[in-house]
Amino acid sequence: QVQLQESGPGLVKPSQTLSLTCTVSGGSITTNYYYWTWIRQPPGKGLEWMGAIAYSGSTSYSPSLKSRTSISRDTSKNQFTLQLSSVTPEDTAVYYCARADGLGLYDATILGQGTRVSVSS
Repeated sequence: QVQLQESGPGLVKPSQTLSLTCTVSGGSITTNYYYWTWIRQPPGKGLEWMGAIAYSGSTSYSPSLKSRTSISRDTSKNQFTLQLSSVTPEDTAVYYCARADGLGLYDATILGQGTRVSVSS
């Protein structure tokens, strides 16, 4: 079955760029018609949909994060990557990658285990 695994640094300094990679096994990220998604959950808050890259390679972003977010993919490695620039302590969260059937938070059907990222000097 499809499995997703996040990887990246657990600590990022303010103003730097957070970069996370999701490695997908058991299925291809180019398979119709899935969306490969990033979701986060800050401490004490709910889940937030950040953005996605579609099977076709097109991208969609949350309006509130669009100016700071970039999602890309490496099909040769079956990976997709999140970059979030100019981070602040408010970006501290558990970050999840997911496979979704659409572009909504509740369209995600398979999630990785999540990786905790703290933004602190």
